[in-house]
Amino acid sequence: MTFLDRLEKRFGWLAFPGLLRYYAIFHGMVYVLQWFRPDLGKLLEFDLGRIMAGEVWRAVSFLIASSGSIGSGVFGILATLFFIMVAFMMSDALEEAWGVFRTTLFHLTGFLGLILANFLFPSLMPESGTLIYGAAFFAFATLFPKVEFLLFFILPVQVRFLAWLNVGVWLLAVLRDWRMLPFLLLGYSGYLFFAGLPALLRIRGGGLGAPVAPFRRKPEVEVFHNCEICQRTDLSDPGLEFRVGPDGREYCQDHVPQ
Repeated sequence: MTFLDRLEKRFGWLAFPGLLRYYAIFHGMVYVLQWFRPDLGKLLEFDLGRIMAGEVWRAVSFLIASSGSIGSGVFGILATLFFIMVAFMMSDALEEAWGVFRTTLFHLTGFLGLILANFLFPSLMPESGTLIYGAAFFAFATLFPKVEFLLFFILPVQVRFLAWLNVGVWLLAVLRDWRMLPFLLLGYSGYLFFAGLPALLRIRGGGLGAPVAPFRRKPEVEVFHNCEICQRTDLSDPGLEFRVGPDGREYCQDHVPQ
């Protein structure tokens, strides 16, 4: 039993299905509410001085704060809807690959890392709550590197190339201000612990470790026949015949025991 298995056995009640989905929904709600209350983002943003003065909600509310920098025009609305849709997709993919409990810990680690980063480096990165999506994106790219996104809704690009492009952007940011490095390490702590370091260990070990299943929808058609030897099924090979062997197990026509 692994360490995470022991944690799940003891703290399984922490599992929050679709946590990233709800996070994206709250972000979208703040975005819409700012049309009617433009100063809402400023009321939610991290401000160490105001937190010390009693506005303690800012220590957490900054995670969903949005100052409307993306704009409230048609492009801003479409971009927000696109980001929410991608967040939903990544949430489902990560939970399918890791399970709900581990995915929840992944996000909670990112939340705590960002809170600590903002206390250590206040005002360094406004709207740093978006790093939660960045961590999920890097984790998705690590687990499913060949999934394609339509760039500008036209150009198909594998997600791993978009991730490397993002890495380049952050490297430039670190070169401009060294404080970005510890800030990003804390903000992306969830990715480092749950996806980045395990991936490096697998590579260092020659690819050893449990492979991640390809990202795909589960088949809706029930499998009735399954070969004990080659694992082919009536779903993967509809024309294949199956027989029950002397041992009571099922075999395809090519592997029926004589």
